[in-house]
Amino acid sequence: ATVFTSSSSMHGGQEITLATMMFPLIHLGMVITGVPYSERELHTTLTGGTPYGSSHFAGPEGKLPISEEEKSLCIAQGRHLAIIAQKLDHHETSPQN
Repeated sequence: ATVFTSSSSMHGGQEITLATMMFPLIHLGMVITGVPYSERELHTTLTGGTPYGSSHFAGPEGKLPISEEEKSLCIAQGRHLAIIAQKLDHHETSPQN
């Protein structure tokens, strides 16, 4: 599983929102992925994006479009989740107790 968020300010609690959304998923036994730290845009974005998950800075009115960096990070995060899911699918599952 992976999570995404949006806020109206640059310091609008994006990281804590992402982490809080992860707790129920962990409770259900899901494997959580974020944005790989190797993604260049994670280090250069002036809008949204954290290692915990992609984010969008929508502005005070909530009308700012998604930036190219935000879009790239969302795609990278989705790709990362798909790769991990494929790898998990190719392994035998342990028997249920």
